[in-house]
Amino acid sequence: MSQVFEGYERQYCEISANLSKKCTSASLLDGEQKKQKVSEVKSGIDDAEALIRKMDLEARSLQPSLKATLLAKLREYKSDLNNIKTELKRITSTNANQVSRDELLESGMSDTLMASADQRGRLLMSTDRLNQSGERIKEGRRTMLETEELGVSILQDLHQQRQSLLHAHNTLHGVDDNIGKSKRILTAMSRRMSRNKWIIGGVIVVLVLAIILILYFKLSH
Repeated sequence: MSQVFEGYERQYCEISANLSKKCTSASLLDGEQKKQKVSEVKSGIDDAEALIRKMDLEARSLQPSLKATLLAKLREYKSDLNNIKTELKRITSTNANQVSRDELLESGMSDTLMASADQRGRLLMSTDRLNQSGERIKEGRRTMLETEELGVSILQDLHQQRQSLLHAHNTLHGVDDNIGKSKRILTAMSRRMSRNKWIIGGVIVVLVLAIILILYFKLSH
Protein backbone atom coordinates (compact mmCIF):
# COMPACT_ATOMS: atom_id res chain seq x y z
CA MET A 1 0.00 0.00 0.00
CA SER A 2 1.17 3.55 -0.79
CA GLN A 3 2.72 5.23 2.24
CA VAL A 4 1.63 8.61 0.86
CA PHE A 5 -2.00 7.45 0.73
CA GLU A 6 -1.74 6.06 4.26
CA GLY A 7 -0.49 9.42 5.52
CA TYR A 8 -3.39 11.29 3.90
CA GLU A 9 -5.79 8.63 5.22
CA ARG A 10 -4.66 9.01 8.83
CA GLN A 11 -4.98 12.80 8.58
CA TYR A 12 -8.49 12.48 7.16
CA CYS A 13 -9.66 10.07 9.87
CA GLU A 14 -8.40 12.47 12.55
CA ILE A 15 -10.11 15.44 10.89
CA SER A 16 -13.35 13.47 10.40
CA ALA A 17 -13.51 12.45 14.06
CA ASN A 18 -12.75 16.04 15.12
CA LEU A 19 -15.45 17.43 12.82
CA SER A 20 -18.02 15.03 14.22
CA LYS A 21 -17.24 16.22 17.75
CA LYS A 22 -17.40 19.88 16.72
CA CYS A 23 -20.76 19.37 14.98
CA THR A 24 -22.15 17.81 18.14
CA SER A 25 -20.81 20.73 20.21
CA ALA A 26 -22.12 23.34 17.74
CA SER A 27 -25.62 21.88 17.90
CA LEU A 28 -25.67 22.57 21.64
CA LEU A 29 -24.40 26.17 21.42
CA ASP A 30 -26.02 29.52 20.63
CA GLY A 31 -24.95 32.92 19.36
CA GLU A 32 -21.32 33.77 18.69
CA GLN A 33 -20.01 30.52 20.16
CA LYS A 34 -22.12 28.56 17.71
CA LYS A 35 -20.96 30.73 14.80
CA GLN A 36 -17.32 30.24 15.79
CA LYS A 37 -17.77 26.46 16.06
CA VAL A 38 -19.56 26.34 12.68
CA SER A 39 -16.69 28.33 11.13
CA GLU A 40 -14.22 25.81 12.52
CA VAL A 41 -16.28 22.94 11.05
CA LYS A 42 -16.35 24.61 7.63
CA SER A 43 -12.59 25.12 7.71
CA GLY A 44 -12.13 21.48 8.70
CA ILE A 45 -14.40 20.38 5.83
CA ASP A 46 -12.21 22.33 3.39
CA ASP A 47 -9.12 20.55 4.76
CA ALA A 48 -10.89 17.18 4.50
CA GLU A 49 -11.88 17.85 0.88
CA ALA A 50 -8.27 18.77 0.06
CA LEU A 51 -7.07 15.50 1.58
CA ILE A 52 -9.68 13.53 -0.40
CA ARG A 53 -8.44 15.15 -3.62
CA LYS A 54 -4.86 14.24 -2.73
CA MET A 55 -5.86 10.66 -1.92
CA ASP A 56 -7.75 10.44 -5.22
CA LEU A 57 -4.71 11.59 -7.22
CA GLU A 58 -2.41 9.21 -5.32
CA ALA A 59 -4.77 6.23 -5.75
CA ARG A 60 -5.12 6.79 -9.50
CA SER A 61 -1.33 6.78 -9.92
CA LEU A 62 -0.94 3.25 -8.49
CA GLN A 63 -1.20 -0.17 -10.11
CA PRO A 64 -4.75 -1.35 -11.05
CA SER A 65 -5.17 -4.00 -8.33
CA LEU A 66 -4.28 -1.58 -5.53
CA LYS A 67 -5.99 1.34 -7.25
CA ALA A 68 -9.43 -0.35 -7.18
CA THR A 69 -9.19 -1.05 -3.44
CA LEU A 70 -8.14 2.50 -2.57
CA LEU A 71 -10.82 4.08 -4.76
CA ALA A 72 -13.45 1.96 -2.99
CA LYS A 73 -12.19 3.26 0.37
CA LEU A 74 -12.17 6.78 -1.05
CA ARG A 75 -15.85 6.50 -1.91
CA GLU A 76 -16.58 5.67 1.72
CA TYR A 77 -14.61 8.71 2.86
CA LYS A 78 -16.56 10.94 0.45
CA SER A 79 -19.83 9.53 1.78
CA ASP A 80 -18.63 10.17 5.33
CA LEU A 81 -17.75 13.77 4.48
CA ASN A 82 -21.15 14.28 2.83
CA ASN A 83 -22.81 13.13 6.06
CA ILE A 84 -20.80 15.73 7.97
CA LYS A 85 -21.84 18.44 5.46
CA THR A 86 -25.49 17.43 5.81
CA GLU A 87 -25.19 17.56 9.57
CA LEU A 88 -23.63 21.04 9.35
CA LYS A 89 -26.47 22.26 7.12
CA ARG A 90 -29.02 21.08 9.64
CA ILE A 91 -27.17 22.88 12.43
CA THR A 92 -26.84 26.17 10.53
CA SER A 93 -30.47 26.05 9.32
CA THR A 94 -31.89 26.21 12.87
CA ASN A 95 -32.89 29.48 14.57
CA ALA A 96 -32.07 30.89 17.97
CA ASN A 97 -34.92 29.10 19.77
CA GLN A 98 -32.66 26.01 20.18
CA VAL A 99 -34.46 23.86 17.58
CA SER A 100 -31.08 22.20 17.06
CA ARG A 101 -31.35 20.69 20.55
CA ASP A 102 -34.73 19.23 19.70
CA GLU A 103 -33.47 17.84 16.39
CA LEU A 104 -30.51 16.27 18.15
CA LEU A 105 -32.93 14.44 20.43
CA GLU A 106 -35.01 13.17 17.52
CA SER A 107 -34.49 9.59 16.46
CA GLY A 108 -33.58 10.55 12.89
CA MET A 109 -30.59 12.66 13.96
CA SER A 110 -29.54 10.06 16.50
CA ASP A 111 -29.65 7.35 13.88
CA THR A 112 -27.62 9.51 11.48
CA LEU A 113 -24.93 10.17 14.07
CA MET A 114 -24.81 6.51 15.05
CA ALA A 115 -24.59 5.44 11.40
CA SER A 116 -21.80 7.96 10.80
CA ALA A 117 -19.91 6.70 13.86
CA ASP A 118 -20.37 3.09 12.75
CA GLN A 119 -19.18 3.98 9.27
CA ARG A 120 -16.06 5.68 10.62
CA GLY A 121 -15.45 2.64 12.81
CA ARG A 122 -15.67 0.38 9.76
CA LEU A 123 -13.35 2.68 7.86
CA LEU A 124 -10.79 2.57 10.66
CA MET A 125 -11.05 -1.23 10.80
CA SER A 126 -10.56 -1.41 7.03
CA THR A 127 -7.54 0.86 7.36
CA ASP A 128 -6.06 -1.38 10.03
CA ARG A 129 -6.62 -4.46 7.88
CA LEU A 130 -5.00 -2.80 4.88
CA ASN A 131 -2.05 -1.73 7.05
CA GLN A 132 -1.65 -5.31 8.26
CA SER A 133 -1.83 -6.58 4.67
CA GLY A 134 0.80 -4.02 3.67
CA GLU A 135 3.08 -5.22 6.47
CA ARG A 136 2.62 -8.83 5.37
CA ILE A 137 3.45 -7.85 1.79
CA LYS A 138 6.59 -6.03 2.97
CA GLU A 139 7.59 -9.06 5.05
CA GLY A 140 7.00 -11.30 2.04
CA ARG A 141 9.18 -9.05 -0.11
CA ARG A 142 11.96 -9.13 2.49
CA THR A 143 11.75 -12.93 2.62
CA MET A 144 11.82 -13.09 -1.18
CA LEU A 145 14.90 -10.85 -1.32
CA GLU A 146 16.65 -12.92 1.33
CA THR A 147 15.80 -16.11 -0.59
CA GLU A 148 17.09 -14.54 -3.79
CA GLU A 149 20.36 -13.55 -2.10
CA LEU A 150 20.71 -17.09 -0.72
CA GLY A 151 20.09 -18.54 -4.18
CA VAL A 152 22.75 -16.29 -5.70
CA SER A 153 25.21 -17.31 -2.98
CA ILE A 154 24.50 -21.01 -3.63
CA LEU A 155 24.97 -20.53 -7.37
CA GLN A 156 28.29 -18.82 -6.75
CA ASP A 157 29.41 -21.68 -4.50
CA LEU A 158 28.36 -24.23 -7.13
CA HIS A 159 30.25 -22.30 -9.79
CA GLN A 160 33.40 -22.31 -7.64
CA GLN A 161 33.00 -26.05 -6.99
CA ARG A 162 32.57 -26.66 -10.72
CA GLN A 163 35.76 -24.74 -11.43
CA SER A 164 37.57 -26.79 -8.77
CA LEU A 165 36.29 -30.05 -10.28
CA LEU A 166 37.34 -28.96 -13.77
CA HIS A 167 40.79 -28.07 -12.44
CA ALA A 168 41.06 -31.46 -10.69
CA HIS A 169 39.91 -33.21 -13.88
CA ASN A 170 42.55 -31.42 -15.91
CA THR A 171 45.18 -32.32 -13.29
CA LEU A 172 44.15 -35.99 -13.36
CA HIS A 173 44.20 -35.96 -17.14
CA GLY A 174 47.76 -34.60 -17.05
CA VAL A 175 48.79 -37.27 -14.53
CA ASP A 176 47.25 -39.96 -16.74
CA ASP A 177 49.24 -38.68 -19.72
CA ASN A 178 52.43 -38.73 -17.66
CA ILE A 179 51.71 -42.29 -16.51
CA GLY A 180 51.15 -43.34 -20.13
CA LYS A 181 54.43 -41.78 -21.18
CA SER A 182 56.26 -43.47 -18.29
CA LYS A 183 54.70 -46.80 -19.22
CA ARG A 184 55.86 -46.42 -22.82
CA ILE A 185 59.37 -45.50 -21.67
CA LEU A 186 59.55 -48.53 -19.34
CA THR A 187 58.30 -50.81 -22.11
CA ALA A 188 60.96 -49.50 -24.46
CA MET A 189 63.65 -49.93 -21.79
CA SER A 190 62.46 -53.49 -21.14
CA ARG A 191 62.70 -54.29 -24.84
CA ARG A 192 66.17 -52.81 -25.02
CA MET A 193 67.26 -54.83 -21.99
CA SER A 194 65.90 -58.01 -23.55
CA ARG A 195 67.70 -57.25 -26.82
CA ASN A 196 70.92 -56.48 -24.96
CA LYS A 197 70.65 -59.81 -23.10
CA TRP A 198 70.42 -61.68 -26.37
CA ILE A 199 73.32 -59.73 -27.80
CA ILE A 200 75.47 -60.39 -24.71
CA GLY A 201 74.47 -64.06 -24.77
CA GLY A 202 75.43 -64.27 -28.45
CA VAL A 203 78.76 -62.60 -27.76
CA ILE A 204 79.45 -65.03 -24.92
CA VAL A 205 78.59 -68.01 -27.12
CA VAL A 206 80.89 -66.72 -29.87
CA LEU A 207 83.71 -66.16 -27.36
CA VAL A 208 83.28 -69.67 -25.94
CA LEU A 209 83.31 -71.19 -29.42
CA ALA A 210 86.39 -69.14 -30.28
CA ILE A 211 88.18 -70.34 -27.14
CA ILE A 212 87.23 -73.94 -27.88
CA LEU A 213 88.55 -73.66 -31.43
CA ILE A 214 91.81 -72.12 -30.23
CA LEU A 215 92.31 -74.81 -27.66
CA TYR A 216 91.51 -77.52 -30.23
CA PHE A 217 94.03 -76.23 -32.70
CA LYS A 218 96.68 -75.88 -30.02
CA LEU A 219 96.13 -79.34 -28.66
CA SER A 220 95.96 -80.97 -32.08
CA HIS A 221 99.40 -79.55 -33.08
